[in-house]
Amino acid sequence: MLALRRWSVRHARGLNALYGIAERVIALLGPLVKRIGPARVEAVLHPLERATKQLVFDCLMCGQCVLSSTGMACPTNCAKQMRNGPCGGVRDGGYCEVKPEMRCVWVEAGDGGRRIAAGGALPLAEILPALPPIDHRRSERSSWIEVMCGKPTVAPIPNFSEDDVIAHPAGSLERACHSGRFVVTVEVAPPDSADPQALLARAAKFQGLVDAINITDGAGGNCHMSSVAASAILTTHGLTPVYQVACRDRNRIAVQGDILGAAALGVQNILCLTGDDVSQGDHPEAKPVFDLDAVSLLRIARGMCDRGVYASGRKLERAPSLFIGATANPFAPPYAERILNLEKKIDAGAQFIQTQFCFDLKLLEDFMREARRRELHRRARIIVGVGTLGSAKALKWMATHVPGVHVPEPLLARIAGAADQKAEAKRACIEMIQALAGIDGVAGVHVMGHKNEDVLAEIIAEAGVGRSALPLTEATSPLEETVA
Repeated sequence: MLALRRWSVRHARGLNALYGIAERVIALLGPLVKRIGPARVEAVLHPLERATKQLVFDCLMCGQCVLSSTGMACPTNCAKQMRNGPCGGVRDGGYCEVKPEMRCVWVEAGDGGRRIAAGGALPLAEILPALPPIDHRRSERSSWIEVMCGKPTVAPIPNFSEDDVIAHPAGSLERACHSGRFVVTVEVAPPDSADPQALLARAAKFQGLVDAINITDGAGGNCHMSSVAASAILTTHGLTPVYQVACRDRNRIAVQGDILGAAALGVQNILCLTGDDVSQGDHPEAKPVFDLDAVSLLRIARGMCDRGVYASGRKLERAPSLFIGATANPFAPPYAERILNLEKKIDAGAQFIQTQFCFDLKLLEDFMREARRRELHRRARIIVGVGTLGSAKALKWMATHVPGVHVPEPLLARIAGAADQKAEAKRACIEMIQALAGIDGVAGVHVMGHKNEDVLAEIIAEAGVGRSALPLTEATSPLEETVA
């Protein structure tokens, strides 16, 4: 099966043309199908379609065939059920985060898409458009019968339009992102406790120093206090949280309920991400959900905020007011598709972007060069992830065991050769922040380091980018006052 799947990608251009012809021929059978009855025809057609698609494409019969929009690689083989991949955890060589023996489906989709694009008729972004989440009612149903009945099996989701926007008051992070100054956010993991004091004590170290504090949502597949509750606690105590919401653990009903709940509790910022796989966490026996991916979640969140509707189309009594972000990983393969994935997220409505740890300045510069070429940095504020660990051994472990993290060997050698590895790692992080501040299109930094708040606060202060380091006229810009 895997060999034939790879063969279909290698011959994507020819198969795509053949597939288009087959769809047009099948559509001609519509009058006959109506006469016989769609249910009777499907009973005969389904086994034939299943056998053919399984053999050639390793198809799992989602009932909404999108092969012509995914480079002839069936996306239902993605372990995270992503419809707009790749995720941020692709391994070296383009292998799957969850199933390391398998090449990432979306790496293959990119390969197939480029072969189709070689014909020159359409750009890659149109050959691999943003797709809606799966309609699970169609599972194990024939998509051919839909074509015969004149119904599209799936339609690409429309890009977010500024015409959709409902006016909302801007929160402090949104004002900071539009002020033109260098933004600083920091990441804090929720506690393993029902007592909020530990969270508040750690978060308080950044009071007046950063623009917002990200609260992770089961990072690494590990269980902690819920992100929405921890974010609400920070809000109550005068801090500005970014509520991270991952698709891994909730279906679209639960996610939308949590978004409304967060907004009702005063949270003003959310970060939409697909989420790490459960296999690497402390509950590997748990069932991952992945009903949505980050692109779908972004579109749903923007629909709630800016059109005042649920994903179902049902009206909300009052729309939430949220500044909505997404993630990007310029440091994991496939590098060429990372910009396309970023563009999909911005098209879906992302207003700010936070990246994975940046330890490789060249990869980031390449990514930003292409982002500027497409003017993506003007449509969403790009905040680059930075961080530190206490030793070269710890950094090496993270690069090996945390999907999507890339640490160059020269940096590992530099830290390993230092008399004080912790101080050298801290120094390297400060140098990275200062270098990033000089790159056009980088709007700020997102500082990360698990339960390392004291050092992170020192890094922000010593790098000279914290809010307390800014002159008053910059810390509270006229634009911020105007928006407020």
